[in-house]
Amino acid sequence: MIAQPYHLYVERIAPEKNMARFYALAVQPTLFGEVSLVRAWGRIGTRGQQMIHLFDNESEAVSLFLDVVREKRRRGYKPKRVVDIQRI
Repeated sequence: MIAQPYHLYVERIAPEKNMARFYALAVQPTLFGEVSLVRAWGRIGTRGQQMIHLFDNESEAVSLFLDVVREKRRRGYKPKRVVDIQRI
């Protein structure tokens, strides 16, 4: 059982380079009692690619999750800005 949900969706957009990428991470339980880290990435608007890492415990999955988050922040990925429709 996972103690706390870990989900992240970040984007890197640079119009001058024709770059519009996304990266998504989630720590999720599997049907067999293991813990998985699901990584998805690609160009915004496409399905992209996906990779699943399996772990015996949650701490290993969270450790890789945090390592990937640090790497993506260093490369310029930022959380998608949510617009509150009622404020517009």
